[in-house]
Amino acid sequence: MAVNVQYGVSTWLWHSPFSTASISLFPKIKAMGFDVVEIPVEDPDLIDVKTVKQALKDNGLKPTVCGVFGPTKDFTSDDVSLHNNCFQYIEKCFEIGSFLEVDFLAGPMYSTVGKARMVSERQRKFEWELAVTNLHKACVMASKHGQQIALEPLNRFESDLVNTAGDVMRLISDINHENAKVVLDGFHMTIEEQNIREAINTAGDKLIHIQVSENHRGIPGTGLTPWKDFKLGLQDINYKGAMVIESFTPEIKELAGAVCIWKNLANNQDDFASEGVEFLKKTFNT
Repeated sequence: MAVNVQYGVSTWLWHSPFSTASISLFPKIKAMGFDVVEIPVEDPDLIDVKTVKQALKDNGLKPTVCGVFGPTKDFTSDDVSLHNNCFQYIEKCFEIGSFLEVDFLAGPMYSTVGKARMVSERQRKFEWELAVTNLHKACVMASKHGQQIALEPLNRFESDLVNTAGDVMRLISDINHENAKVVLDGFHMTIEEQNIREAINTAGDKLIHIQVSENHRGIPGTGLTPWKDFKLGLQDINYKGAMVIESFTPEIKELAGAVCIWKNLANNQDDFASEGVEFLKKTFNT
């Protein structure tokens, strides 16, 4: 049985940071057979939303928006200025999302990406409670823009706070706001989850977005991801959101270094996208 998804790709596969000039990617993204383009907002000031919205319309693409949470934006820090930076940033992301008519902002906004340490249970509880408090405020902010937040678990090398579907569902329970939802990324799941199908069922109707690549960050279908279990899980919950290919180009050294991509994962990035979406459609459309 087919899964009713729309297929998308992140512009990170080619460019970083996303800017107005990145709309040059849109025609080929559409020509490859994608319905959705994911816009990672590294610097909101680089994006002319009117131009981007027109380009999306011209190319028949729907947008999704994800946030980028570096060391200056951390809801779990004891430095309140980093909380304020994060609030100011996500407010700009919500404004961009509202103009582009998206329903949610996705990403691991509970903490700085790469914050992975061995800390005491007391410190962990302190940081968890900070995340809960600040993310509840973010949910209230999202409401004012008609949006939700989709929280993404990361693997243990990128986060010591939220690694699995079970972790993110506990976080959402503690946040206790209707606008707190889930995005699951197949790359992180193949590292952290014991069973992909069960993890998807754990997220259940809170799951509103999916990102995929292979367990090695490469082209979907070329690695060890249990795609049958992935499909069965999405069927179980009657998932109807987007499935977005997210990986990164080794040509952008700062980004590649941040995600530890030290070699080419395809002959070229266009092949990565076109072969990836072909595999996904064969897998999930039948």
